[in-house]
Amino acid sequence: MSDADSVKDYVATLSVDNSFKSQLVKCYGYFASVNGINWVKPVYRHERRIPKIPKREKILQVISASKKYAALFKVLYETGVMPFELSKVERSDLDADSCVLSVRGYKGHASRTFRLSRETTAMLNTYFAKYLQIPDAYWICRMWRETRDKVHRKMQDESIKKIQLYDLRRFYATALYARTRDILLVKQQLGNKKLETTMLYTQLLTYTEDDQYTCKTAKTLEDAVELLEAGFEYVTEMDGVKLFRKRK
Repeated sequence: MSDADSVKDYVATLSVDNSFKSQLVKCYGYFASVNGINWVKPVYRHERRIPKIPKREKILQVISASKKYAALFKVLYETGVMPFELSKVERSDLDADSCVLSVRGYKGHASRTFRLSRETTAMLNTYFAKYLQIPDAYWICRMWRETRDKVHRKMQDESIKKIQLYDLRRFYATALYARTRDILLVKQQLGNKKLETTMLYTQLLTYTEDDQYTCKTAKTLEDAVELLEAGFEYVTEMDGVKLFRKRK
């Protein structure tokens, strides 16, 4: 341990990522400082991994498995807000008539508003009527893990076990970008201050021409509004009928 060069060579040859190597040299740096060892710390740049985005149906399976917290999980899924931001939402922030939710920013994120689906608005309204306030972010994350693990045990699906609560934010961002191709809109909806932060979400999920869709038609304005609220996107109009689609 007193041979700094040997430690440096050992760390360099380890088959681990750079973030772990950074932690090792940081720990050895403390040891060297205490024991008076001359140590020039090597620098390992953190390699940011591109996480995989879970499928929509997997996320919805977890959400629907919770009776008490389904409303909170559904809001995270439809808005991409952070759990801490959600924990600060009060009943007065929800306009149930227009299905609009106001969210205060966190960690430098801008405050913003979202239009929820009618179903989620009703769920959140019912939640506030029963529980009055939303628990803190730690509890929301804990309940997500417990619900997810319960679904995993029931379904024996390893992919469900890997779904993190933050994946709902990633799913929202990548789906919004795939639908609009408007990176500035995604930045605004996420509340990010820097565009570089938002750019990560353009790499997370690739939609190809082979994607399968559920297709619907709308002849009236009411039909079109209902489809948009259900997550369908407008494609074109033929013979006076509007065509919509949504990825399966």
